[in-house]
Amino acid sequence: MSDQHAEGTDGGTARTEDTGTGSFDPAAPWWADLGTWGAVALVVVGGAAAGWMFLGLPGTPDTPATGYYQVAKVVAVGLVIAGTGLLGRRRERRTARGGTDTGGPERA
Repeated sequence: MSDQHAEGTDGGTARTEDTGTGSFDPAAPWWADLGTWGAVALVVVGGAAAGWMFLGLPGTPDTPATGYYQVAKVVAVGLVIAGTGLLGRRRERRTARGGTDTGGPERA
């Protein structure tokens, strides 16, 4: 990173690392802090909504394609978040055991 990008408006250097303080970022997407269980809930809610639409219960849109599209987006976001969370846990376990996070065992 160049010095020009690292400098803030006051001339100091900008922080580029996340300290994990849990502060809320209003520019973050709505699904950014769901976590693994929130992702599982998204997948379950999306599946329930798809079943609701399949049965044609009240509230189903007139054109089913638009409803299924919205449901598919919710399920896809849930699956991506769940996969990312599970891969992160796997990577943490591997590094805790002494391996590397690139997939292979650590070599000296």
